[in-house]
Amino acid sequence: FSDGFSQTRPLRAPPSSQDKIPQQNSESAMAKPQVVVAPVLMSKLSVNAPEFYPSGYSSNYTESYEDGCEDYPTLSEYVQDFLNHLTEQPGSFETEIEQFAETLNGCVTTDDALQELVELIYQQATSIPNFSYMGARLCNYLSHHLTISPQSGNFRQLLLQRCRTEYEVKDQAAKGDEVTRKRFHAFVLFLGELYLNLEIKGTNGQVTRADILQVGLRELLNALFSNPMDDNLICAVKLLKLTGSVLEDAWKEKGKMDMEEIIQRIENVVLDANCSRDVKQMLLKLVELRSSNWGRVHATSTYREATPENDPNYFMNEPTFYTSDGVPFTAADPDYQEKYQELLEREDFFPDYEENGTDLSGAGDPYLDDIDDEMDPEIEEAYEKFCLESERKRKQ
Repeated sequence: FSDGFSQTRPLRAPPSSQDKIPQQNSESAMAKPQVVVAPVLMSKLSVNAPEFYPSGYSSNYTESYEDGCEDYPTLSEYVQDFLNHLTEQPGSFETEIEQFAETLNGCVTTDDALQELVELIYQQATSIPNFSYMGARLCNYLSHHLTISPQSGNFRQLLLQRCRTEYEVKDQAAKGDEVTRKRFHAFVLFLGELYLNLEIKGTNGQVTRADILQVGLRELLNALFSNPMDDNLICAVKLLKLTGSVLEDAWKEKGKMDMEEIIQRIENVVLDANCSRDVKQMLLKLVELRSSNWGRVHATSTYREATPENDPNYFMNEPTFYTSDGVPFTAADPDYQEKYQELLEREDFFPDYEENGTDLSGAGDPYLDDIDDEMDPEIEEAYEKFCLESERKRKQ
């Protein structure tokens, strides 16, 4: 901020003839310290100053982005710059994706350029862990807004072909080394995001998901469970948490029992596989999640007021009373009305109690005698309202 403010230092006023301190009267001078008035700072801030950017922030992307891909040496550099920007600032997707697609429509004019675009997005989505969801959204948008459609296939077709290349080596990848499996897991989760986000519009305007991805996910799960190493099982759990509810709904519509088979396979892995204890806990938690309909709560179609007949917890918060014989009863008892009326008619509702010969009724106790039996009007009114409300709820 050195340019925004003038550099000033507190200045000591130069001594004058009146400020001279006599040597013989130094004590009185110390009793009356000099008051120095600081100089007024003159700010150089202006409303016309250039926009402020935090240190380390570069606006080169925004400026270049607004100018299109002409300022980039190659199309791949422009696309990669946008992908990196989207990775760092995912919230900019909604505001910038339209202009990005328009720019691509002017730059992506050949088969090779479209293939290169697909490969760049695929690599970003499978190499950056937190970009798989954003990459799937980007693929869905471009599949509907890129106008180029060469003989080799449009954007969505080329994207699915690229995924198929990885899919065909699933069995080898699932049993490969750690690096190979890690890359395979990234592909699996990206395919799951694609299944959820890639929309296919029919001729009548209806929107559906890609059935080929549904089939592919089923086979990928088979590959993971067939090689029950910890990281493979963890990937399967992540995939099912992500897509399980949607997959099961789709299979049920077709009358398939694929999810039942998967759950059975998970239970077999928990019993037989030599996976770690933590991974087994993850698998059991997944089975529990599926048994609760994947955590989804369906509201009843029609509202029904709670009654003793349809709500087993109707009397849960009701008070407990006692008969003269000490037998407890609540509003759930069949003869509640009769017992409650008997309780109200009882003359000695709170009989005096003597212990060790001491009368606890308060007679002769000056402290208790001074207590006013009448309630404060405000408290009495609140108590009456409470009684009426309790009686109304009981009668409902």
